[in-house]
Amino acid sequence: MTDVAALDDGEYTAVVDSIEDRLATVFFERDGDEVGNSVLAADQLPEDGQHADAILTVTLVDGSIATAQYDPEQTTERSEAAQNRFDRLSRGPPSEDDS
Repeated sequence: MTDVAALDDGEYTAVVDSIEDRLATVFFERDGDEVGNSVLAADQLPEDGQHADAILTVTLVDGSIATAQYDPEQTTERSEAAQNRFDRLSRGPPSEDDS
């Protein structure tokens, strides 16, 4: 795990992986690349973003979260994209009969 304090100040996309016992495992992305992850107190996140797979826009200042905003539209888009990938993979490769 990366401590949030190790990340540079600025804006990140944060993806909530899980929340257990009021602790959230969060992955931080910048410019589409994962740059770190951390375990945070769930109450540091917006209430509507305190669930697995929630997408947040987070601003870090001096090693801590200055602002965090839930992005329901981005959350839905990523969830649908992941489901589409899963559906395609579960169908398997096309057979010779499908040609």
